[in-house]
Amino acid sequence: MRTLPRHASSLASHRVVRTIALVVTAVVAFVAATAVASFVDLRSQIGVSDVDDLLAGDDRPPEVPAEQDPTDPFAGKDLNILVMGTDFRDEANAKIAGSGDEFHSDTTLLVHLSGDRSRIEAVSIPRDSLVDIPACKLPGGGETAPQTNAMFNSSFALGGGPDKDVTGAAACTIRTVEKLTGVRISDHVVVQMTGVIGVVDAIGGVTMCLPEPVKGQRVDLDLPEGKQKLDGYTAINFLRARKGEGMGLEIGSDLKRIERQQAFFDAAMREILSQNIITDSPRLYRMVREILGSISTDPELASPTALAGLAWSIRDLDPSQIVFTSVPVVDSVSQPGRVEWTSEADAIWERIRADEAPPGTAPAKERPSGTASASPDGATAVDDEVASPDAVDGEDGGTRGGKDGEGASPDPSPSPSVLPGVCA
Repeated sequence: MRTLPRHASSLASHRVVRTIALVVTAVVAFVAATAVASFVDLRSQIGVSDVDDLLAGDDRPPEVPAEQDPTDPFAGKDLNILVMGTDFRDEANAKIAGSGDEFHSDTTLLVHLSGDRSRIEAVSIPRDSLVDIPACKLPGGGETAPQTNAMFNSSFALGGGPDKDVTGAAACTIRTVEKLTGVRISDHVVVQMTGVIGVVDAIGGVTMCLPEPVKGQRVDLDLPEGKQKLDGYTAINFLRARKGEGMGLEIGSDLKRIERQQAFFDAAMREILSQNIITDSPRLYRMVREILGSISTDPELASPTALAGLAWSIRDLDPSQIVFTSVPVVDSVSQPGRVEWTSEADAIWERIRADEAPPGTAPAKERPSGTASASPDGATAVDDEVASPDAVDGEDGGTRGGKDGEGASPDPSPSPSVLPGVCA
């Protein structure tokens, strides 16, 4: 066997080390470049909607400061995120719901994340609620006139003004909710119809167990009874359906539609939490991109890093700690087809302001010892609190109460652990 001179052996060793170093450097450079490109790409998808100037004033509820955590700017702070689904018909959304000049927020959820991230409560606000809408600042200057006994979802259109400005629309809706509830809205998200399709497809669909066949009118929806997986296109039609057969569609009530939407959101959250998305980079990236490309939000949530930290903080959330609540209402006497909030709603806003668990909620399981509460360096995730919009489709769209109290308000208490349509 031939023996290399000592200097030759050393040279060969150096070459091996140098080769390894070059490979490692190339890999690191590639990963870094990809990460930067991904961040820029994701960041470019977001429509930033800075409402601070439009909400400035001393009459807002006080803000709760967050702990300083570079991986999660929201650490230790309970969050109240107002999610608004819009029926705005741009070219892409017109392909789903047809053309029109609609500009409403037909689905509104106040999503409360507890400060310790052990639970989430999503409160549905009926679009046809009769409420007082305060004066709202307009992006171009001036302000709207206050409205009395007006439909809740008109606050979105009022704030948007003739130019249909999403920032103004969101700000006026936020201001209205804050005035009605005394709850400080920390962040907001405006979602388009197309966003639902992309997000649902990105997670591989949402599994539901329908208690009966569901067939919608004026939407492409015809589902059999039983367990099945809804893709994005089917999901948006399920969420948009107002009339038809099955799961309350016969009544044509907005309150029944809220129940169906809550069941879908519950099933979607369970789908996301059951999957190890954080370690599945391709699927994670696709879902993040779909979400960020379909929302308009405030600068804090518009950061992929902030979304990553927030999502990581709820990675161990028990699905049983996700509850859905509807604002308790009664049929309006003055305006048939509309509803009015009852005094029972006050208890909802009081516990949210105090960051307290809803009554009847089982104690949250403690995070396993040794599990970090913040995202490790380089970890990526996404906030999956996304709501679906609902289209008007040219109908009156009022909250229709049926006979014998069918249109009565849902129980103000949180939803049962498994809603109709959610697989046990």
